[in-house]
Amino acid sequence: MAGDDGRAQVRLDDDTLARRRRDLGEDHPDTLASGSNLAVSLRAAGEYQAARELDDDTLARRRRVLGEDHPDTLASADGLAISLRAVGGYPGALAAASNLAAIVRHRGEYQAARELGEDTLARRRRVLGEDHPDTLASANGLAISLRAVGEHQAARELGEDTLARRRRVLGEDHPDTLASADNLAVSLQGVRGQAARELGEDTLARRRRVLGEDHPDTLTSADNLVMILGRVGEHRAARELAEDTLARRRRVLGEDHPDTLTSAFILAAALFELGEYQAAKELNEDILARRRRVLGEDHPDTGASATFAIFLRTPRPLLKTLGWVSRRRRAG
Repeated sequence: MAGDDGRAQVRLDDDTLARRRRDLGEDHPDTLASGSNLAVSLRAAGEYQAARELDDDTLARRRRVLGEDHPDTLASADGLAISLRAVGGYPGALAAASNLAAIVRHRGEYQAARELGEDTLARRRRVLGEDHPDTLASANGLAISLRAVGEHQAARELGEDTLARRRRVLGEDHPDTLASADNLAVSLQGVRGQAARELGEDTLARRRRVLGEDHPDTLTSADNLVMILGRVGEHRAARELAEDTLARRRRVLGEDHPDTLTSAFILAAALFELGEYQAAKELNEDILARRRRVLGEDHPDTGASATFAIFLRTPRPLLKTLGWVSRRRRAG
């Protein structure tokens, strides 16, 4: 659910949780199921911190009520790992965040997600087997967490294994298979750019066909492909896709949703690569104002926009050189 529908879903799930807490008690399995559902809706609406707090509480209760290895407990563990990554912001923003305390804190979120993901995957492999769809969901999430903490080789290896298993178990076009393909494409971009591009283009085409042009997952694939295209030097194609993606995000999610602001930031970077510095500056200034209001001053994504704003005030003759140095540093 997105936009107004997403907020309506949050209100509905919040009301259901309140009623179940009143009628069944805090720890009843149905109450905990409602808590888990509300956390999913909160994440979809961009309310990541609220989702993280609710996931944390639900996991603790499910561990106590249902046990460490119960499928619902492990589902809550996966949900909490997703929320931890969401609270941490877009991983690429960490290097640019100007607030050291924010960098340390949010790296801690990624590390917590990684540790929780490793434990959950080990339990699901033991309880459900290597190829169970829930096991593969945990593996996919762990691959993302590994990439976020800088363990790129491990992330690629786990991503390749998970994609191969999902293709065999679920089929080429299953939404979960496409999620693994999208994640692997991102992991490949720093070492095998052309392979990343081919996989990213294929995944976007499949998601458009399976999920539709405006589905949030389709738009995530588009954002990722923009970055991959930039890495292989296809800057005009990257800019065109970024503009289309941002327009769709704004229509589907609204101007201030964190995912919309991520798409806008990716477009600002694409504009910079084409030498359209004024357009990049104006767009980034708008993003920065919105991120300060929506995410707060200390969020890494806000820090990334603040640092980019300083960068864009650098005298123009130096910008391309500095941009090259920045890209080389990221690639290393």
